[in-house]
Amino acid sequence: MIRIVLVDDHELVRTGFRHILAREADLEVVGEAASGEDGIALVRRIKPEVVLMDLYLPGMSGLEAIERIVRGDTSTRVIAVSAQDEQPFPRRALDAGASGYLSKACPAGELVRAVRDVARGGRYLSADVAREVALSSMPGSDRSPFESLSTRELEVALQLARGGDLQGIARLLSLSPKTVATYKYRLYDKLGVDTEVALARLAQRFGLPVD
Repeated sequence: MIRIVLVDDHELVRTGFRHILAREADLEVVGEAASGEDGIALVRRIKPEVVLMDLYLPGMSGLEAIERIVRGDTSTRVIAVSAQDEQPFPRRALDAGASGYLSKACPAGELVRAVRDVARGGRYLSADVAREVALSSMPGSDRSPFESLSTRELEVALQLARGGDLQGIARLLSLSPKTVATYKYRLYDKLGVDTEVALARLAQRFGLPVD
């Protein structure tokens, strides 16, 4: 039996995944969490074979949670699941130690196949994600400047590009407005922009989900 933990802050997403996986005789959802912190604690206690980890979580990001789980004293393997398929998200998740990357829009059969492949020790990337990763690694490829950002800077950049204000972003990421402002000007410097309009245009150019 492949035991699975779901980590996603949206109950509807967890419910959908649970129903898909429950139809398979060899798969069992043994725990759910709505935050990275709770997910790590659950994994340490249950030691499942596979974790389906949302990347965009309040508080601790999914990327940081992946790193901590992979570094932990378990054989648990992690599949990143996100609505964001464009670079730098897949590569960032793989660098953090994820064994797979799936879109939340993937077919039910692909979710099941990915869980089984990863549980057996393999890796799983959907075809579109694998293509993006391969192209970004080619010499002379137009690498995204967003790859230079830290996980938190990337999260703040996305929210700013979507028109978020410091107070709203602070609530969403469980940070102080002052900390968000620090991230804002740090990422502006790294990306060479000085306004949110310029940031949004740059994000659109490199395919980040800002709509």
